[in-house]
Amino acid sequence: MSILSTPDTVTVWTEDGVPSRLVWEGIRYVVTDTPTPIRGSILHDLLTHPLEPVIGWRFQGTSEAGETHVFDVHGGFRQEWRLVAVYD
Repeated sequence: MSILSTPDTVTVWTEDGVPSRLVWEGIRYVVTDTPTPIRGSILHDLLTHPLEPVIGWRFQGTSEAGETHVFDVHGGFRQEWRLVAVYD
């Protein structure tokens, strides 16, 4: 079940382009699984196969207090990240 109703701006730290930490609502979460890329299609008349760039990531994060959620974040362009979903 998603507990986020509107996108929220968050801070995400990455290592080699892959999320490793996130701060949401003042709480720091450490990535505790292998992040999964979220891909989007780019269609163009001259392409026979659509490009599928990474537009975001899904990962599990755990706080120091042991609170765990699955996060969907989009962006990363100029280090601007949007939290688009949080799952319990």
